[in-house]
Amino acid sequence: MARKVILLGKGELAIRIAEWFRHDPEYRLQHVVPVIPEPDWTDSLMEWCTAQGVPYVESGHYRDIPCVRADNWCIDLAFSVFYDKIFPPWFIEKAKRFLNLHNGPLPRYRGVSPINWALKNREIMHGTTIHEIIPEIDAGPIVAQVCYNIYPEFDEVRDVYHRALEYGYTLFEQTMPVLDHVTPKPQNEAKATYYSKQDGARLEDRRDFTKALSR
Repeated sequence: MARKVILLGKGELAIRIAEWFRHDPEYRLQHVVPVIPEPDWTDSLMEWCTAQGVPYVESGHYRDIPCVRADNWCIDLAFSVFYDKIFPPWFIEKAKRFLNLHNGPLPRYRGVSPINWALKNREIMHGTTIHEIIPEIDAGPIVAQVCYNIYPEFDEVRDVYHRALEYGYTLFEQTMPVLDHVTPKPQNEAKATYYSKQDGARLEDRRDFTKALSR
């Protein structure tokens, strides 16, 4: 029997991953929960759902998934791709497995704007991570990770972001067929770093997709 999936997120990468689930016979994409309002700088996940006939939650909130509060409601897999809300324990427990794709090399760069901060900090390597979701932000055990070069002397945030989408999809595509055989590894808390929305002002000329936009 196909495993039921809920996808939560936004943009081009979420669409590519939703498309993968839609075509893989081992999974059934039951609902999509888009980020609302959808950003205008990336492809619309809602438009994709409408075109493909995939049910989606118009409010963009996980609590509005049909029947999600029922005692017997559960999902085989919930997968988050740049979703914008923190998941409470009651919702996490509704999924037999709950994974997140994060645009950072966890345990470093937890939280928001990981690419912006990596460039601000003049890193020369960055990464993408698939990890289990737990109540703490971006702190769950790591399922898979890929690291790649970045170039703070000339890379804009948008350059690394588009690079990250390609690495992220490759990581997802290569991880899913072996997911049941992977033992997630706990993160090293001694190496963890975290940035919140309140830290955003310190990004200065790395706040936006390009330095010019941040001026």
